[in-house]
Amino acid sequence: MNDDSFRRSPISTGRSKKSDKRARILDAAVEVFAQRGFFHARVSDVAHAAGVAGGTIYLYFKNKDDLLINLFEDRMEAILVLLRAELATLDSASARLRRMLDLHLSMVSAQPALAEVFTVEVRQSAKFMREYTPQKFMEYLGLLEQILEEGCASGEFRPGLDPKVLKLVLFGALDEVSLFWIRSRRDGLQPPYDLKRAADEIWALCTASLVRDTAVTTASDRQQRS
Repeated sequence: MNDDSFRRSPISTGRSKKSDKRARILDAAVEVFAQRGFFHARVSDVAHAAGVAGGTIYLYFKNKDDLLINLFEDRMEAILVLLRAELATLDSASARLRRMLDLHLSMVSAQPALAEVFTVEVRQSAKFMREYTPQKFMEYLGLLEQILEEGCASGEFRPGLDPKVLKLVLFGALDEVSLFWIRSRRDGLQPPYDLKRAADEIWALCTASLVRDTAVTTASDRQQRS
């Protein structure tokens, strides 16, 4: 897998067949929520984009919020499959951490509509933000925490670090970089930075504060060979 994997293979759980109405609805919801915004989008807009009757959506989802929640979990599940497959090929925590940063931002670049739904539109749903516990997102954070724990245990990362805090710091950096890039693009502006370069910058912060010098060299060598 390289950084174009998300572009070549649109993110879905593998259930997306043309005959699968639920999958078509989810695919359409990504585009409609990104283009119109979750707040302004109507269920009928999604139905029209999916090529189904308006009432068909309610056979699969209770309402617009339920559609958003299912969309989020469906796509997060697919992202986790891709991440785990890629990270399993690397044999050090520092290399896995670097790769996870790269893959997160390459997904934003390759799938901007989905990234906009994830970073912007989910915040427009009160039900999502207040009542729902996003299980797959917690798994994503758990994967990041596991990498940090392994690095601390192996001595690749500096002693005394708290993986439970650092996973939030790293995700916060990725999320804010993604959000600003997406908003610039949505407003018709040239984003002020390249996302690959942004991943390099975040990794530079990691090497300065988290990773021991020998681990940095090893991870950098592996990255150049991949």
